Amino acid sequence: MLVWGGGRGSPLVPGRRVAFGVVDGSARTCVGARGHACPVRAVVSPRGTGARCEECARLDRAHSVAADTLADDPRPYNVYLAWFGPGLVKVGITRVERGSARLLEQGAVTFSRLGQGPLMAARRAEELLRAALKVPDRIPYADKRAVRAALPGPEERVAEIRELHARVGDLDGWPESLRRAPFEPVDHTEVFGLAGLPPARGVVRELVAGGSIDGELCGAAGPDLHLRTGSGVVVLDTRLMTGWDLTGVGDGDRGGNGGSGITFPVRETRAADAGVQDGLF
Repeated sequence: MLVWGGGRGSPLVPGRRVAFGVVDGSARTCVGARGHACPVRAVVSPRGTGARCEECARLDRAHSVAADTLADDPRPYNVYLAWFGPGLVKVGITRVERGSARLLEQGAVTFSRLGQGPLMAARRAEELLRAALKVPDRIPYADKRAVRAALPGPEERVAEIRELHARVGDLDGWPESLRRAPFEPVDHTEVFGLAGLPPARGVVRELVAGGSIDGELCGAAGPDLHLRTGSGVVVLDTRLMTGWDLTGVGDGDRGGNGGSGITFPVRETRAADAGVQDGLF
């Protein structure tokens, strides 16, 4: 669901029209940190996904599990394997209380939990898989987007994480305080609307003042909306929307062919955009 300023939400279901524009003459400003507004309303880059100035980003990261700043967190964590497409598997951790939310946010097509326990034990297990099985903890979004329109069937979607889950059981060094979980794959293909997803011809590079987009939702995975516009299917990373003054687009404002279009800059996609796994998530 898209949540707009004021708390109004728009359910993201295939076939829904998604249309909005950026107020002409406006600038993208910092969204603040930890629920607090940026004290100087700093102008930030239109291409960044964080929409925070340097100081607010530092404050936000100071309470981040990913930054290892919460080593004494008493809450239990799950360790998981997530699959985004052939050859695209990562390991990660998430608080037990969050359920599958983290996996949905990342656009994981299929996942299975490996174990549950204290934060630092979960971190050690994560490092163990990275070192022993060469499983990364980050997958570039460009790689995820490039394969969504050509995903294999249900059995193939779980094959890689099933094999890795079994291999984990043979590893030495598994933390004693981390309780192992059975292999129970969860598939998000239907949730994301990926069945029959058409290939995207491009990805929105940034939002600009006075620009707009108007299209029909084909699928939504993680922060990405796959939208059919008059010039083809494009992917919009909704994180680019934060920090802007947005406005609705009426029927009379539609452009392009077929009554829908986009005036934001778009980067054309190529087969080469799908690369190998690398680095951190």
